[in-house]
Amino acid sequence: MATAELNGAAIKDFDSFHAECKAAMGFPDGYGNTMDAWVDCLSYLRDDDSMSKFKLKPNEVLEIVIKDAPAMKAAVPDILEEITYCVAGLNERYEDYGEKPALKLTLR
Repeated sequence: MATAELNGAAIKDFDSFHAECKAAMGFPDGYGNTMDAWVDCLSYLRDDDSMSKFKLKPNEVLEIVIKDAPAMKAAVPDILEEITYCVAGLNERYEDYGEKPALKLTLR
């Protein structure tokens, strides 16, 4: 399992969330700092699209670990809810294409 760790205590708004994700997941320089761009970058983890530093094998999963998740939940519960929603939607998309879910969200 591949792992990307985000520092939940450092996430105070969407700008800091996207900065954490870009650093942890290797999103490209042209990354748009929006949830649509986030979803796009994580939609093709098993393809050769270079939208992140991760290239998953057919049954491999990327675990997105949010350290200090209680701090993030206290500061920006809406962002945490959005991430949870998007991860579920992305996994559903993978399943629609006949693939295994590619993401796991872990709060620590």
